[in-house]
Amino acid sequence: MALAEEDIAFIKQHLGEWLAEQSLGKPPAVYEIELRERMVRVEEELKHQRELMRQGFEAMAKRFEQVDKRFEQVDKRFEQVDKRFDEMLKRHDHQFLWLVGFIATSAGLLVAAMRFLL
Repeated sequence: MALAEEDIAFIKQHLGEWLAEQSLGKPPAVYEIELRERMVRVEEELKHQRELMRQGFEAMAKRFEQVDKRFEQVDKRFEQVDKRFDEMLKRHDHQFLWLVGFIATSAGLLVAAMRFLL
């Protein structure tokens, strides 16, 4: 059962009207205006979201800078602690040499006293 050419032309002519009737009974011009308004709202919302994302990224960048500054402070503190340990090791080395000298001198005096007494 094929359609006649007249039927096909009729369908093509009225198809837009029928589709507009199915979409809440609004004429095509009103429906098109609503679609455009929706698109504008969507574009504005996307622009707003993009701005919010940009602000979020800027806030994260500032936070990373703060963390970097904190790490620099911690690095400086570690350098100070390293200097203290180096100074402490030098003092202990110096004290150790004095102790070894004292023990050697005491041992020498003890040996000398033992020879003198015997």
